[in-house]
Amino acid sequence: QVQLVESGGGLVEPGGSLRLACAASGSIFRVNGMDWFRQAPGKQREFVASITLGGRTNTADSVKGRFFISKAKTNNTMYLQMNSLKPEDTAIYYCRADIRDSSRHYAEYWGQGVQVTVSS
Repeated sequence: QVQLVESGGGLVEPGGSLRLACAASGSIFRVNGMDWFRQAPGKQREFVASITLGGRTNTADSVKGRFFISKAKTNNTMYLQMNSLKPEDTAIYYCRADIRDSSRHYAEYWGQGVQVTVSS
């Protein structure tokens, strides 16, 4: 059973920083592309950042220069470093990954989401 688990969310003041983590676990053969999405109250889920198997990254314009995506070299964990946070960054943050499991079955997985609240 493959699963993604996010961690690191919470309440932070405007201008502050948080680091989210997304750990993939289970019977994994290989984790390919991984992404962060977010969904604010009353809004559609939107793309935040992505990282490929080879480490190439892409970041939404709304967070470029403030959010940085990375992944660990030794385990299936992805990170989102969020700096200079603004109230409009308040949302539930979800990680997503394309994973080939140990049976070589390829599927998309989503985490359960983690709340990030930016408020004074």
